[in-house]
Parts: sequence; C-alpha cells; structure tokens
Amino acid sequence: MSQQCQQAYNKASRILGLINRTTEYKHTDILLRLYKSLVRHHLEYCIVSWSPHYKKDKILIERIQKRFTIMILSIKEFPYEVRLKNLGLWSLKDRRIRADLIEVFKVIHGLSTVNFSTFFDYTTHEKTRGHPLKLNKNRVRTDLRQHFFQRKSH
Repeated sequence: MSQQCQQAYNKASRILGLINRTTEYKHTDILLRLYKSLVRHHLEYCIVSWSPHYKKDKILIERIQKRFTIMILSIKEFPYEVRLKNLGLWSLKDRRIRADLIEVFKVIHGLSTVNFSTFFDYTTHEKTRGHPLKLNKNRVRTDLRQHFFQRKSH
C-alpha cells in the first residue's frame, strides 16, 4: 500500500503545483474549488481498499492538503488545524474514517453490491450491551490482510 500512497501523492502533488504556478488570481474560493475538484480525489480514490496504515504514508498523504492550505496567504501563518477549520475542510484522516463508516453502513443495510457475510458477522457474545448490530472483528494471520477493509481470509 505504500506504493499506492506514493503514486497518489505524486499525482496530487503535480496537479497542486500546476494550480499554484498557473493560477494568477489566488482567491480562497477559487483555490478551494480547484483543490476539491482536481487534487483531493486523487488522494481519496478507492480509499476504502487502499487506506494507508503506516504513519509515514498517512503523513505523506496529509502533506498535500497541508501544502494546499499554505497556498492561501490569508491563513498561511495559522496552525494546520486552524487553517482546515477556516476553510471548512476535514483532515484526510477524518475523511478516510468517514468513508469507512459509510461503506460499513452500506454493506450492513444492503445498499452495496457487496454481500454482508463476505466482510462481517454479528457478534454472538451475550455480554454486549445496546443494539444488535455489533460486528465481530475477524482474526487474520498476516500483517498485510490485517489492515484491509475486508478482514476475512478467503
């Protein structure tokens, strides 16, 4: 997955550099629209299947969004979290978590073409509290499969 992260970073970095070099009128709204439409989707394409799990990969991917927020001169001096809040953006880590949750919701409620039993089973423990939709985390043998969205070893 590190190779996928590097490829996504390289492609998004090239496009962000192109935007920075070719955009003469750098108004916040224009830069934000360009970033959302041309750059961010390269960092999030099929993110549920290749989501980075190593710290170095997460930092690499987030570096693009940090570079983008620094391009906006009016908020350049603020910390990254403040810049995100001012622009109304989420960190890419939070967006990955959100994408995972949306995918789990779709699978559980049959809104996806993926079969529920392929990915999950409900817990059979009687000690759980709350609603009946508690999912069981399947054990895997290899480190590679441990970080996939799908955790069964078929």
